[in-house]
Amino acid sequence: MVVMSRTPLLPTIIGTGFGAGFWPWGPGTAGAVVATLLWLLMGIVVGTATLPWLTLVLIVVFTVLGTWATARLEPFWGEDPSRVVVDEMVGVWTPLLLATTWQEALVALVLFRFFDIVKPLGIRSLDRRHGPFWVMADDLLAGVYSAVVLYLIIFIGRE
Repeated sequence: MVVMSRTPLLPTIIGTGFGAGFWPWGPGTAGAVVATLLWLLMGIVVGTATLPWLTLVLIVVFTVLGTWATARLEPFWGEDPSRVVVDEMVGVWTPLLLATTWQEALVALVLFRFFDIVKPLGIRSLDRRHGPFWVMADDLLAGVYSAVVLYLIIFIGRE
């Protein structure tokens, strides 16, 4: 039997959100902030017409990669390790699909963290499930709820 003392590099990079998961004070918030900052940077680089499509691709790709990375990291760090924050990244990108300004991005971030921490309306039941996909699923649902609230804020605010 081979015992590995270090985590595999690529799953660690992906799972920790490019290292944000190693932040000692609120790694989930650090992951969501890094994802929001990346989204804002992408908006500058690709423009507002392409940004929603790129965000959707990131959600799909990082959901798959995050599930894979979590499966590789759980043997080292335990089930649903706090260092794995790729789920928070995917979760916050979900309401960011609707955002068009940095102010809306900030609201998306705050809403996502609220739903991710409080875990209402079925999020907690997904969080209690076991396995790498479920690590991602509760944050995706928190992102969907955040998107609904952000949608209401944006479109009610425009009236």
